[in-house]
Amino acid sequence: MDLKEFAIYFSSIREQSGFRSQRELADKSGVSHSTINRIESGAHKASPETLQILAKHLKDVTYPDLLEKLNYIPASSGGKIATTESNIGRAFFGGADQYTEDELEIARAAAQAAVEAYRKGLNKNK
Repeated sequence: MDLKEFAIYFSSIREQSGFRSQRELADKSGVSHSTINRIESGAHKASPETLQILAKHLKDVTYPDLLEKLNYIPASSGGKIATTESNIGRAFFGGADQYTEDELEIARAAAQAAVEAYRKGLNKNK
C-alpha cells in the first residue's frame, strides 16, 4: 500500500475508532497532531514505533496489520514480525549487514518479547 492509500485507510480507521478529529487521537495517544496530520495527508511514513502507539488506540486493527499495510512486514507473513536477519535489519535497524549475528539474535529476541507482551495486552483488554 502506498502512502496515499495508507492515508485514506488510516483516516477511516481513526474515524471508525470514534476519534472525530486528528487532534482527539493525538491527545489520547500522545502522538503529535502534526505527525497524525502528515500520516493522513500521505506526506509521512509512520515509524514502527509510532504505529505501535497508535494501534493501541484504534479499534479493529492490530500493530502487525499497520506494519503490513506500510510494508514493514510482508503481506504473506500472517501478521508475524519478520524473523530473518535481512528482514529484521531492514525493518528495524537500517540493514542487517551492519550487525553481527549475536546482535541480530538479541534483536530477534527483543522483537519476539515485544510481540508477546503486546499480544498479552490485547488478550487482557478482551
